[in-house]
Amino acid sequence: MIHQAKSYIKFVRLSKNKHGVHSPFVYDLVTKCFNDKTKYPEYQILKSYRKTLLADPSTIEMKDFGQGSRVFKGTARKVAAVTKNAGMKKKRQKLLFRLGYYFMSENILEMGTSLGLGTAALSLSNKYAFVNTVEGCPNTAKIAGEYLKKFKLKNIHIHQETFKEYLSLHSEEKFDLIFIDGDHNGERTLGYFNSFLNNVHNDSVIIFDDIYWTKDMTEAWQKIIANEKVTLSIDTFQWGIVFFRKEQPKQHFTIRI
Repeated sequence: MIHQAKSYIKFVRLSKNKHGVHSPFVYDLVTKCFNDKTKYPEYQILKSYRKTLLADPSTIEMKDFGQGSRVFKGTARKVAAVTKNAGMKKKRQKLLFRLGYYFMSENILEMGTSLGLGTAALSLSNKYAFVNTVEGCPNTAKIAGEYLKKFKLKNIHIHQETFKEYLSLHSEEKFDLIFIDGDHNGERTLGYFNSFLNNVHNDSVIIFDDIYWTKDMTEAWQKIIANEKVTLSIDTFQWGIVFFRKEQPKQHFTIRI
């Protein structure tokens, strides 16, 4: 928590809004996506999805393959409590939807399904999209699958396996958008990134959640943006976003959202 607090103070000092961005690509992304105030009808579906989860009093046994929870003790957790305390927040869920919508991403990969809040946003972002989402915990994957089916989101395939297992079976498939939200270990996150270098193309985007979760996550983020294949990186504090556009000079931006 101390690391996060110190990092946030530094972030605020360095961050810019659209007026401090000297890149047409990033300026358009900030003004047309990050700051987009459109009230998309899909937001109502996302709201209903969240509301339904918050009303679910059932308890499930969760197996955590990541760094564990800072909120919960033990493995028995209520669906409503997980949604409220550990689920993706409304603002970020809408932003994830807008990112998929803005880039018109079709082949999407989500690492860390949880209860499907991010999955639903990605599913709705483009009618031509197909979302592969990976969840290691069988009980969590089952609940997410039931809710996604209940909301008739059919363009989704839940892979109930560990990240390592999934990557070993899909080492060559190309993805337009990859969202990593399921393991807050810096060394493993860096390993996922290196594996995904085989899965990206010139217009791919990778989004990393919680880049300031711990010191080792921040160190992994710094190594990721220094990689020669990353030409553009954006730090929004909670998320780190990287691009591989060869026509883009290597730049890094710290953007307030």
